[in-house]
Parts: sequence; C-alpha cells; structure tokens
Amino acid sequence: MGLGVQLKIVARGEKSRFWAYGSPVLAVLATLLVTGVIFAVLGRNPFVALFTFFVQPLLNDDGIPELLLKASPLITIAAGLVLCYRANIWNIGAEGQLTLGAIAGGGVGLAFPNAPAGILFPAMMIAGVASGALWAAIPAWLRTQFNANEILTSLMLTYVAQLFLLYLITGPWRDPQGLGFPQSAEFSDSATAPLLIVGTRLHIGVLFAVLAAVAVQLILTRTVLGFQLRVVGFAPRAARFAGFRENRLVWIAMLTSGGLAGLAGLFEVAGPVGQLTADISPGYGFTAIIVAFLGRLNPLGAILGGLLLALSFLGGDEAQIDLGLPNAVTGIFQGVLLFMLLGADLLVSYRVKLVRPAAVHP
Repeated sequence: MGLGVQLKIVARGEKSRFWAYGSPVLAVLATLLVTGVIFAVLGRNPFVALFTFFVQPLLNDDGIPELLLKASPLITIAAGLVLCYRANIWNIGAEGQLTLGAIAGGGVGLAFPNAPAGILFPAMMIAGVASGALWAAIPAWLRTQFNANEILTSLMLTYVAQLFLLYLITGPWRDPQGLGFPQSAEFSDSATAPLLIVGTRLHIGVLFAVLAAVAVQLILTRTVLGFQLRVVGFAPRAARFAGFRENRLVWIAMLTSGGLAGLAGLFEVAGPVGQLTADISPGYGFTAIIVAFLGRLNPLGAILGGLLLALSFLGGDEAQIDLGLPNAVTGIFQGVLLFMLLGADLLVSYRVKLVRPAAVHP
C-alpha cells in the first residue's frame, strides 16, 4: 500500500547563486498570481485588473516621467538603507528622516523665498541632508551608547517627526491664504526643484537618485569602508578580531542613510508637492525597505526594485479611477510582494525535495 509523497526542506551545502537572483523574480511572479486572485475575489476580471494596474500607467502620455518621478525617492532612500543593512544595521525610520528633510529644506525655502535659485535650492538640499542625518543620529547614538535597538528607536522617531510636521503646518507655518487647510504656503520658483523635461514634473531628483545608487555601489565594492561594512554584517566576530571600529561604522551608515532619506524628502516637497502638507509621502520610507530587499541589497538592483514599486503606486491610482478599487490595493500588493520575497529567499539556502516516507511494518 503506497504512501503519499511529502515535501521536505533540506539545507544546501552552500548558497545557491541561481536563486540568489532568481528568488526576486519568483516572488514577483507569485505576487502577480496572488494579486490576480485578489482582484477576482473583489469581483473584477483579473486580467483586466492586472493590465490596468501594471501596464495602463505606462501607456499614459506622462506615464514614463511619472514612473521615474515616483521611483526617485524610493531609489534614493533604498540606496542608503542598503548601506545599513549590508552592515547588519537596521534603520527602519527612513520615513521620519524623509519628513525631517522635508521640514528643514522646506523651511529654508519658506524663509528666503526671494533668494536667487542658484543659492537657495542648494541651501535647501544641504538642510534636507543635514536634518535627515541628524534624525538618524539619534538611534545611532542610542545604539552605540546604550545598545538600544535601532529598529525600535528609529521607527518610533518616525511618528515624532510626522507629529512635528503636523504641528508646524497647523500652527506657525500654516498658510494664511490656505482656507484653513493644514499646509504651508507654496514654495517660490527659486525654491522649486529644477525640471529635467519641460512640460512634465520630472526634476533633478531623478539624477540624484541614480547618483546615490552608483555612489553606494562604489563605496561597498571599491573602498576599505565598504569592505569593513560588509565584514561587520557578514561576520561581526571576525570584524572585531580585525580591529574594525563597529561604533564608527554604525555612525557612518546611519548618517548616510538618514541624509539620503532627508534629501529624498526635500526633493518631494520641492518637486511634485510644492509645499509642506500632512501627506508629503505615501510611505516611501517604508516601501524603500521592500525596494532594498527586492534589489538583493544591491544599490543598482534597488533601481529596478524602485521602478517596480513606483509602478505599484501609479497602478493603485489607475485601478481606483478606472475600476473603482480601493487605493489600499497598492498596500496589498506591496505586502504580498514582501511576504513572497521572504518566502522565496528560503530557496537560497534550502532546497525542497519530494520524498516518499518509508513504510512502517507492524
């Protein structure tokens, strides 16, 4: 009497090179399948819904510029997160650092609206980077001085930053001409990000996103600092024996990550938003975590991950308008993608085998 075949998970002798890069592809395909099922459950034709979500946004007249615009903050933030995560430093508070960058950079623009653009906008960028780095310095200090978990401290500081923004735009920075809405005055032309293509919203933040990804890749692969960060993340005991100063690396990684998140926040308010509001970000800081892992903790891979997740934001808007689906479908897609990515990563270190259990005789 035959017994059924069972699945067994077996550890590999060494990590699979194929699945190291193939697991994100598998995760994306599985996410598309699950998302299609969700669309069907919601009463929509899954093929039409998937086309509307993933293809239709690219067919619009401004589809490609809007995709690049949405991807730029994700790539910028993810590049900094990759630097942290490769060193086993878990900055989860990029959303708060983005918010502080927007506040500080936007504050400079509001304070000096008539300053020359050649002076004002670089000053806004510096303020955005410095404030994002300063906000990231708090969990860095707490970890290096008190061994506090940076996951919790950086995450909690995100909500402090958002409440501080809300206080400013409903209080001292509230636009007197804003009809009571919680927002600042609109930025002057000098405080607006220069456009790359006239007639679109595409600004120089896209270039800085690519530069950030390339710079982090060079740091990780071509410098002693990058080598130390990778060793600390992969073999912390070996790093200590080698005399690497772990606290110094924590500070460098956190400040760099926070600075890039702050720069992304500045470009967001000085670009498509044009003023400080309560919803300057749809969660770019959190979504960038998925982008970093989808790119296999590789800054250049994060460019592809950023484009895919940016498409999910555009697709969510398209599905809401054309199909009457809730905008929460974007969050559902991103959550399923993260879940599938974590599951597919199992194949990097383990293989799944079909085994027939031995028969038990009395």
